[in-house]
Amino acid sequence: MGNPTPQAMADVLIAGERDRTEVAQFSDSYPDIDVATAYAAQRAFVQSKLDAGERLVGYKLGLTSRNKQQAMGVDSPLYGRVTSSMLSTYGDPIPFERFIHPRVESEIAFLLKDDVVAPATVTSVLAATDLIYGAVDVLDSRYQGFKFTLTDVVADNASAGAFYLGPIARRPEDLELHLIGCVVRVDGEVAMTAAGAAVMGHPAASVAWLANQLAAEGETLKAGQLVFSGGVTAPVPVVPGGSVTFEFDGLGAIEVYGA
Repeated sequence: MGNPTPQAMADVLIAGERDRTEVAQFSDSYPDIDVATAYAAQRAFVQSKLDAGERLVGYKLGLTSRNKQQAMGVDSPLYGRVTSSMLSTYGDPIPFERFIHPRVESEIAFLLKDDVVAPATVTSVLAATDLIYGAVDVLDSRYQGFKFTLTDVVADNASAGAFYLGPIARRPEDLELHLIGCVVRVDGEVAMTAAGAAVMGHPAASVAWLANQLAAEGETLKAGQLVFSGGVTAPVPVVPGGSVTFEFDGLGAIEVYGA
């Protein structure tokens, strides 16, 4: 039996997200699906959202730390697409009715004022950036037990669920992005800390990688888009009645909670 088509993979993920039902990893039955096929499935998955009236508002990165890459046996990040319905309002609770088993992690987000053209560098990304935000990525893998391989998670749009932007926006020239610290508190207790350098040494480096990867695929990071540059800290589960607070140096705090 041959591998499923990208559209068939997307249909499974669309149904899992719609019905809030975990699906089996494709890699369990089809271990030789390649990354190109997985990205084609991702495009089909996201296209279903665009066909329903959503807008593409940007991108998110994953596997931006060496530890995560080594754990997955890869040497580069991955990306997913962010659509308009994924942007949550600061202060609003996590919409649990949309998710299967959400987890949250801290991010540094870039709002672009210019297109980022290849070959992109940290310097060119910063020059093309209008504003920097602290942000939270609400991850929600559609797979059973939140377990997946590289091709699984690529097809699943990098586990994209929802995103929160923090209350403070700063110009990139006013920040040392690789030095920005983040403290994560779970129900008020410190759970972990990290700095922006956890993201490929500098968060703008992951955005540059994305711009160059998209250029190789005939796409461009465009002015007005948001880029969530990858997890500064590890994801933690969030449950109804619980709260997780992310405190960013110079960028304010974001509390996410389950209603």
